[in-house]
Amino acid sequence: MRVVIGEGSCGVAAGAAKVHEALDALLTGNENFEIGSTGCIGMCFLEPIVDLYDGDKLARRLVHVSADNAQAIYDAANTGDLSKVDDITIKPEDEEFLNGQTRIALRHCGLIDPTSLNDYRAADGYEGLQKVLNNMSPEDVIEEIKTSGLAGRGGAGFPTWFKWNAARQSESEEKYLICNADEGDPGAFMDRAVIESDPHNLIEGMLIGAYAIGATEMIVYVRAEYPLAIKHLEEAMKQAREANLLGKNILGTDFSCDMRIKAGAGAFVCGEETALIESLEGKRGMPRLKPPFPAQVGYMNEPSNINNVETFANVAWIMNNGGEKFAAMGTEDSKGTKVFALTGKIRKGGLVEIPMGKTLRDVIFGIGGGIRDDKEFKAVQMGGPSGGCIPKDLLDTVIDYKALGATGAIMGSGGMVVMDESTCMVGMAKFFLDFTASESCGKCVHCRIGTKRMQEILTRIVNGEGKEGDIELLEDLCTAVKDGALCGLGQTAPNPVLTTIRYFRDEYEAHINEKKCPAKECTALLTYRIDADKCRGCTLCAKKCPVSAIDGERKNPHKIDPEKCIRCGQCIATCKFGAIVCE
Repeated sequence: MRVVIGEGSCGVAAGAAKVHEALDALLTGNENFEIGSTGCIGMCFLEPIVDLYDGDKLARRLVHVSADNAQAIYDAANTGDLSKVDDITIKPEDEEFLNGQTRIALRHCGLIDPTSLNDYRAADGYEGLQKVLNNMSPEDVIEEIKTSGLAGRGGAGFPTWFKWNAARQSESEEKYLICNADEGDPGAFMDRAVIESDPHNLIEGMLIGAYAIGATEMIVYVRAEYPLAIKHLEEAMKQAREANLLGKNILGTDFSCDMRIKAGAGAFVCGEETALIESLEGKRGMPRLKPPFPAQVGYMNEPSNINNVETFANVAWIMNNGGEKFAAMGTEDSKGTKVFALTGKIRKGGLVEIPMGKTLRDVIFGIGGGIRDDKEFKAVQMGGPSGGCIPKDLLDTVIDYKALGATGAIMGSGGMVVMDESTCMVGMAKFFLDFTASESCGKCVHCRIGTKRMQEILTRIVNGEGKEGDIELLEDLCTAVKDGALCGLGQTAPNPVLTTIRYFRDEYEAHINEKKCPAKECTALLTYRIDADKCRGCTLCAKKCPVSAIDGERKNPHKIDPEKCIRCGQCIATCKFGAIVCE
C-alpha cells in the first residue's frame, strides 16, 4: 500500500506536514508500506488530503486529515479494511469537483511526486521535447501552436504562436525565453500550484518554446513569496541537467539551452512584460513604451519572448497530442482549457480547469457547489484587480475572452472571487482600488494620480461622506485613466469601479443619498440598537462590549449609546435572543 500526502502550500498550511510526520513515525521501517508526497490536487476546501494507493490504483482518498488520524490510516492500510477510515473518506458529492473538470495544464498536479523526474517521465514527461528535437523544425513547432489556438494565459489572450514567430524572425545571436510567474492578483494561485506540483512540465514547455524561437537561455521570474515553488523548480532543474535535459546538446542534439530563476520582490506592476524585463535587468520595475516590442528589443536589448506559467504548461501536451485536439476544446475565439482559482464565498474553493465555453454558472454552482452558508449569490470578480464584477443576472455568461470582455470584466490570469449578498460592492471596488493605487509604479500621471483620486472618492463614500456628483466624477476619472495610462495596470485599474457602477449603481446611490450600506458591511454607515421587546437584560452584551457603550439594569432592556458604539458587532455575536438590530 502506498500512502501519498498532498503537500502543496495549501496542504501544508492546513496541517499536512504534521500529518506526514505522524504517518512517518508509524510507517517507517515497515516494508509493506511506502509513504510519499505530491503537490496540490486543487481541492483546497478538503485539505489536508491523503491518498491510499493499491499499486497504481487509487484505493481511497482521505480528506480533512489530522495527525490524530494517523493510527486509523495505518490500521486500514495494514489490514486492508478501509472501513476504518470511512469517517475521513471523501464524499461522492465532493468528488464531483474534479469529475467536472478537463485537465491539461493541471494534468499531473496532485498525482505525481513533483521532486521526482522518474514520476514525470512515467507520465509521458519529456516525450513532447523528444518529438520536437528529433522530428520537427522550429517553424513546425510554431505552426503546431498556431493550429492549437493557444493564447497567452496571463490575461491578454494574445496568440502564442504570433509572439513566438516574431521572436523567431528577429535576427540576433542571443535570444531569451522568459516565464512570467509573477502572480500578483489577490486570490490567484494557479501558477504557484503548477510550479509546486509539476515543475518539469514548466521546464519541458519552456524548452520547446526556446527551441522554437532560437533562445539559448531561459529565465523564470517568480515571486519570492513562493518558496516551495522555487525549491521544487530548483530541484527539477538540477535533475534535468543531470539527465541532459538542460544545458549543452540536449538529448544528444545540437540544441543547447539552460535555465535560471529570478526571485522577484513582489511588485504587481512587474506582471507587465516590459516592467518585468526592467526588473530582470536590475532596474526599478516600470513599463517601457511599446513599440519596440520585447520580441524585437527585450531583455538586455535582445529579442525576448515572455509567456506565463499556464501557457507553457499546455505546450508539451499540445506537442504530444496535436494542436487540432487542443483546438477542438473551447469556443471559436478561445481554444483549449483555462485554469481558475475559485475563491471567496464558495462552498468548494480550489483550482478549476475547464474547457473554454463553459458558463460561470457551470463553475460556481456546478463544480464549486454554490454559495457558502446557503446565502444568495451576488457577483463574481473576474481578472483580479484589473478585472470587473459580474452580477447574478449574467451567471450564464460563457467563459471566453470575448464574452467576458463584453461584461466589462476580463479573463485575466484566472482569479475568480465569488461574492454573496453580504458583500458591499462599493467596498469591493475600494478594496481593489486600494491595491492598484498602492501598486502603481508612478511612471505616468494618469495612473499615479488618477487611481489615487478614485481611491479617495470611494473612501469618502464608504465612510458616509459621499456627495452628489461623486458617481459621475468616478466615471469621468475612469475614462481618463483608461485612455491615458501607459501600461495594462492603469488601463484596467478602473474596471472594478466601472462594473460595480454599471451593475450596482443603486448601492452607490444608497451610500451617498441615504448614508446606508445595503449589505451592512461599511462600518461607518451602520447603526446598532436594542429591541426592547426582545431584550431580557442578561447583561452579556454589556460585558462583551469593548468600549462600554451598552448600559442597563439586569433583567431590564438595555440601550446602546450611539456616540460610544464602534460598531464592532461583538454584541450581536453574543446576544442569544436576537435583540440587537443592525441597520
